[in-house]
Amino acid sequence: MSGVFITGTDTDCGKTTVSLGLMAAWQARGERVLGMKPVASGCDLSPSGLRNADALRLQGQGSHAAPYELINPYAFAPPIAPHIAARQAGIEITAEPIARAYRALAAQCDRLVVEGVGGWRVPLSPRLSGSDLPGVLDLPVILVVRLKLGCINHALLTAESIRARGCTLAGWIGNGIDPGMQAGEENLATLGELIEAPCLGVIPSLEHPTPECLARLLRLPLWLDSLARSGLASSGNHQE
Repeated sequence: MSGVFITGTDTDCGKTTVSLGLMAAWQARGERVLGMKPVASGCDLSPSGLRNADALRLQGQGSHAAPYELINPYAFAPPIAPHIAARQAGIEITAEPIARAYRALAAQCDRLVVEGVGGWRVPLSPRLSGSDLPGVLDLPVILVVRLKLGCINHALLTAESIRARGCTLAGWIGNGIDPGMQAGEENLATLGELIEAPCLGVIPSLEHPTPECLARLLRLPLWLDSLARSGLASSGNHQE
C-alpha cells in the first residue's frame, strides 16, 4: 500500500476536488483506491451520526465501501477551526486514532489518498497540527494551490513550511483559475519557476467536474509511484 497526503494553501482551495481526481486516476490504472479525511468540521447529524459532505464524497469514490468511522475518525458539527470544535465537544484530537484508522484502511487498498483539513498549518489540538499528519502517516505531500490573487505568496510560504517540517513535497496542482484573475498565465509560470516541485496538473474553473474528468487533467508520473511510501507509520512517529 502506498498513499499521499493532500494539503492546500487555504480552506476551500479544492482539496476534495483534487483528491477525487487522484483517486479516479489511480482507479483508471486498475488500482484499489480509498480516500480518507481524518478530521472534519462542518458535519451534519444523520441517523448514523455526524457526517461530513467531503468525507462522504471520498467514501463514495472508494473502490469499495469502507466504514465511515475509519474514513473520518474525528467529525465535528460546527463549521469552525477543528481545534476549537474539538474543545467545544470536550475532545482532544490526537494522532493515534488517526494512525490506527489509516492502517485499517491501508490494509484494504493499493492507494490511500488522505485529505487534510483547512490549510497546511491549521491546529488540531494544543499538541498537534495538520502539518504533523504526513510525518505521523509517513506520506509525501501534494499541495493544492487555489489560483487567485495572492496565490503565489500563499503557495511559496506553504511549500517552504512543508519542507521545513521535514516532509517531501511531491508536487503541486493548480485549481480553479479565478475568472477575474489578471495575468493568470504569468502567475502559473511564476509558480512553476519558484515552487521546487513539479506541477502535476492545472484544473480550470469547471461547474460540475466529475472525478473522471479531473483525472484526465492530472499527471501522475511513475516517480510519484515510487515516492509514495508505505503508510504504516512507526509508533515513534506518533505525537500524542
